[in-house]
Amino acid sequence: MTVRLGVVMDPIGSIKPAKDSTLAMLLAAAARGWELHYLEPGDLFIRDGRAFGRTRALRVFDDPERWYELGERRTPALAELQVILMRKDPPLDMEYLYTTQILERAEYEGCLVVNRPAGLRDVNEKLYTAWFPECCPPTLVTRDPDQVREFLDEMGEIILKPLHAMGGASVFRVRRGDPNTGVILETMLEYGHRFAVVQRFLPEILQGDKRILLVDGEPVPYALARIPAPGEFRGNLAAGGHGEGVALSARERWICERVGPTLREKGLLFVGLDVIGDYLTEINVTSPTCIRELDARYGLDIAGSLLDRIETRLG
Repeated sequence: MTVRLGVVMDPIGSIKPAKDSTLAMLLAAAARGWELHYLEPGDLFIRDGRAFGRTRALRVFDDPERWYELGERRTPALAELQVILMRKDPPLDMEYLYTTQILERAEYEGCLVVNRPAGLRDVNEKLYTAWFPECCPPTLVTRDPDQVREFLDEMGEIILKPLHAMGGASVFRVRRGDPNTGVILETMLEYGHRFAVVQRFLPEILQGDKRILLVDGEPVPYALARIPAPGEFRGNLAAGGHGEGVALSARERWICERVGPTLREKGLLFVGLDVIGDYLTEINVTSPTCIRELDARYGLDIAGSLLDRIETRLG
């Protein structure tokens, strides 16, 4: 099947090709003979209720020195593409939300958008864990500093995270009695004007923050345990962590069974769960990574599995 595939992403020239999951998807699509079209969010627009994009023909290569080539520019209606991969990284700000609304018009006209725009808006990566409290550590979402202080007194040690960021950015670890608590709360909550998520600190982070990939609600059988660098508490690869492959445990499979069906119903075909110890901490839906690391360790074809599901949806 020849498929016209568009990808909306950050500038392709700035990616790290050896680790980039979007590139893995594009390489798998090219191997199937799919026709590739490249867009950045600023290329999208609506005219008289129809969604359009300034696209560039795209070729991709599994080469760390030359991984892409852009060709002819066109301005088609987005519905001329059969599939669009929405792979723009956070922050999930208003511009990101506007982008999903434009893509929703393309979806309305018959284009399959992965992940589904409404699902991207519904599922905040930090906050949506609240729909599965049985899977999660003690968690508070608030913009009230007094509530955070009470939670800290109860837990003894906590993690504070903003709701809009990625890659471990602006994550704080706070212990009871920390003299910096006040300024951290002022910074994170903006004096009570911004929400943050607060979780009990999980010392199991030293064994890794596990990234589990779900393809159409079904887990890949292995996870990438992202181990913090010495002196760090964040396992994110972007924060200096390193990855080790591990098989899923019975508890992790149970978490996937709890979460997967809901994500499938929301049209979220490719999702990354973050699990520390026995607990779900995040549900990543915008641009989950770790395909290339897991493929290399276990001889998998995760992107190919995703394309299989996309072909099924296209009929």
